[in-house]
Amino acid sequence: QVQLVESGGGLVQAGGSLRLSCAASGRTFSRYAMGWFRQAPGKEREFVAAINWGTGNTYYTDSVKGRYTISRDNAKNTVYLQMNSLKPEDTAVYYCAVQRTLRGDYRTPTNYDIWGQGAQVTVSS
Repeated sequence: QVQLVESGGGLVQAGGSLRLSCAASGRTFSRYAMGWFRQAPGKEREFVAAINWGTGNTYYTDSVKGRYTISRDNAKNTVYLQMNSLKPEDTAVYYCAVQRTLRGDYRTPTNYDIWGQGAQVTVSS
């Protein structure tokens, strides 16, 4: 059984930085891509960033471009999300997810088949 475990969330002031980690554990599994999504109270889950595990190509939603960086460590089976210049509107629960085989658009949550439990990120003004 594969599990994704996020860590690194917390409370930070606007303009600050946080780094989220998502470690995969369990039996070996293939992965086409890994992504980060977030969900704020009363809102739908939205795409934040994704990385193609094989090529390393990265994708971001417009609101985080230039501020967030997604990266991976193959040896550690871990994906990271470095978040800089944080804003109060970045406050949300952040989830990592894996798309084990090519299923479609990186931005569509239903194309991911394993999810982590979420990490709270709160940015104060």
